[in-house]
Amino acid sequence: MNQVDIDGVFLELDRISAPPGASEDLAPLVFLHEGLGSVSMWRDWPAALCAVTGRTGWVYSRQGYGKSSPVQDVRGEPRQHANGQRSGRLKPDYMHREAMEILPKLLAKLGIERPVLVGHSDGATIALLHATRHPVAACVVMAPHVIVEDVSVKSIEEARTAYQTTPLRERLGKYHDDVDVAFWQWNDIWLSKEFRDFDIREECRAIKAPLLAIQGVDDAYGTMAQIDGLVHAVPHAQRLELPHCGHSPHRDQPEAVNAAIKDFLAGMP
Repeated sequence: MNQVDIDGVFLELDRISAPPGASEDLAPLVFLHEGLGSVSMWRDWPAALCAVTGRTGWVYSRQGYGKSSPVQDVRGEPRQHANGQRSGRLKPDYMHREAMEILPKLLAKLGIERPVLVGHSDGATIALLHATRHPVAACVVMAPHVIVEDVSVKSIEEARTAYQTTPLRERLGKYHDDVDVAFWQWNDIWLSKEFRDFDIREECRAIKAPLLAIQGVDDAYGTMAQIDGLVHAVPHAQRLELPHCGHSPHRDQPEAVNAAIKDFLAGMP
């Protein structure tokens, strides 16, 4: 397992090589996982996308996920420590912090100046926020959250019940060294009253980079209002609505998603 040190927090990291004969000059894909994701939870999809687009890729797990450093007292009061580490539950600006503080430091460590960000769910929101202030070659977002919808809260409440009463905890445990940290840091903030006003549509107006937004018609965690609001804020964005597709387009419709991203990135440096 590879790790990178970001202010004393060790993040799990994996590099995917470009296919033979591909240009090393193309901007790499940097994958940003969902609220319960990790390097291993992407499975083999990042490698498949790198193969069809002819680019290298980087996959990492945020703090508290996968094999990255855990979060102490994950359900306690939020604290930022002098050594750069944090403890306690997430704050409503946690995706802003990831996009504006952690991701830039990670990219600098990797020597990447203009990545192609590929984000899913929370990771898609982080990608959008990063692109509002930092240079990116392009941005691909799947099932992004630009607002909090009632359907999102309902599904996350159901996930909490499932975590406590079904084998969901054991299944997620295959992907996280500390599954309780991974689950509760995501679940607690999304079900908090202070997070209900989360809305980044106005901020997204600052995105100038090429943008592809992908949404499953049958997504239980968000409706078409998500990419409707995003495309209204970013008129140059391309959109893809996928029927028979839930919250994870790359798993539900991998061929359609890969083809769309390949076409979107064609001709881009």
